[in-house]
Amino acid sequence: MRFTKGHGTGNDFVLLPDPDGQLGLTPSIVAALCDRRRGIGADGVLRVVRAAKHPDAVGYAGTAEWFMDYWNSDGSFAEMCGNGVRVFTRYLISSGLAEPVDGGLPIATRAGVVRAEVTDGQIAVDLGPPRITGGAVATLGGLTLAGTVVDCGNPHLVCVLPASIALAGLDLTRSPGFDPAAFPTGVNVEFVAPGEPVDGADLHVRMRVYERGSAETLSCGSGACAVAAVALRDAGRTGGAVAVDVPGGRLTVTVDDESCWLAGPALLVADGEVDLTALTD
Repeated sequence: MRFTKGHGTGNDFVLLPDPDGQLGLTPSIVAALCDRRRGIGADGVLRVVRAAKHPDAVGYAGTAEWFMDYWNSDGSFAEMCGNGVRVFTRYLISSGLAEPVDGGLPIATRAGVVRAEVTDGQIAVDLGPPRITGGAVATLGGLTLAGTVVDCGNPHLVCVLPASIALAGLDLTRSPGFDPAAFPTGVNVEFVAPGEPVDGADLHVRMRVYERGSAETLSCGSGACAVAAVALRDAGRTGGAVAVDVPGGRLTVTVDDESCWLAGPALLVADGEVDLTALTD
């Protein structure tokens, strides 16, 4: 099985070229690929398949040629992955499967069609306006933290930390607790602290995230969009640019009434071939 390894601010992926949808991909194979000791190691798998060749995306084939078939590292599906779309776009362009187009390259996902643009060496993707839908709580150790529920195509719970709790001190080796009735398919939980002002951004925040199906990751693009939406709301703004620092680097999120652009680096670091027999023994 051929693969490419890539990442966006440390959120890393195994990309599998499968234009005609012929790979017999299973949850166990995905989990084995993502194993950081016995496999290649990644937060998730991006299968590169034509929308017309995948049953989950055939309805988008008239709008987008390519479907990002995203799997979490535990073998489960996710509707959206903002960094994944950006790395997926880098792969399409670098491999000659697509070219940048005016208005953005359309990419089909399980959350719908999004558009990606290449600008100044970075890749930005419009995930559409985040929807703040209410409140909920997360528990972490002995802490109970109030959070804001945000829909970015996938579910998020954004918890702004009180000043007495240090972001770096949180133990994210285990999943935060949440109300399963409110999040029946699980939720990505973001923890947020303020940052110092930076040039080119209206607001600056720092974030850590525990992603459903992948544990703590160095970055989460859709999570950064959710955090930006909450930061702007709390600042009394209806839009603006937010610098979001994650353990893997910096993302910039620009929000208005019609769009949410997630921008940052997206790199491909290796190509190779994996022995499935060795991987799954």
